[in-house]
Amino acid sequence: MNGIIGVNKPQGFTSFDVIAKLRGILKIRRLGHSGTLDPMATGVLPVFVGTATKACDMMPDENKVYVAGFRFGITTDTQDITGNILTESDRKVSLKELKAVIPEFVGNIMQIPPMYSAVQVNGKRLYDLARQGIEVERKPREIEVKQINLFKYNEEAQEGTIEIHCGKGTYIRTIIHDIGERLGCGGVMTSLVRTRSGGFKIDDCHTLDEIQKAADENRLEKLVIPTKYIFAGLPEIRLNEVQTRMYKNGVKLDLNRINHIKPEFSRYSVYGFDGGFIGVACADFENSELRIVKNFI
Repeated sequence: MNGIIGVNKPQGFTSFDVIAKLRGILKIRRLGHSGTLDPMATGVLPVFVGTATKACDMMPDENKVYVAGFRFGITTDTQDITGNILTESDRKVSLKELKAVIPEFVGNIMQIPPMYSAVQVNGKRLYDLARQGIEVERKPREIEVKQINLFKYNEEAQEGTIEIHCGKGTYIRTIIHDIGERLGCGGVMTSLVRTRSGGFKIDDCHTLDEIQKAADENRLEKLVIPTKYIFAGLPEIRLNEVQTRMYKNGVKLDLNRINHIKPEFSRYSVYGFDGGFIGVACADFENSELRIVKNFI
């Protein structure tokens, strides 16, 4: 079995917990995932199976969409509702004030990773240091926030829901924390659902119970998305029989002998003469060669 299964991660599970559970269901050891989710988060977690694990770090589309609950008036050491309360504030934020500051957090902005995160500093995970009560200086990192939509906000309860469209490496709880700081009241994330990761949407994902049921009914293959799906945005190359054999053996092919090469594209999805997906290649125009990036056969 090779390909991707879209998992709707349950609350309370780490991404590794999901992998461990699926190893038992699928009876396959070779599994990986793309885009770690915190235990309190739910939603889209693409799980790569078999040869597809080679693509874990190759997702061309790294955009993500989250729906997050938030509450103003407190801060915690984890920047979410599960942490220890650090500060409390009686300041009440109006809807008008909130709408006014949200645009400041859209675009290419700098973000300091939270202490409770998997970011490494001097070879150590920040969350390991945080659990020891150690706080270290973190360098701000540039992130891309494409859009923030305010779904609802209750001024009396100081609670609401937002949708955030962002790029890789964005911490949603930190955005909420920073908005709270900007408003002078503090804020924490109270819930988080990832509704999209790359080309995978939550409606296309399956719960662990649904995957278990599919395994019991011998229809797991129907849940597996072919690896080629995540590279659908790349232009395609179709090799002839001789080229297919050479390419699979690691031979660099002459670009001048390959159809559908376009100077404006450097990466391609490669298909063999029989129509089967082989992998991803790079067009080296300087040396007129087609080089293997990764094969999935």
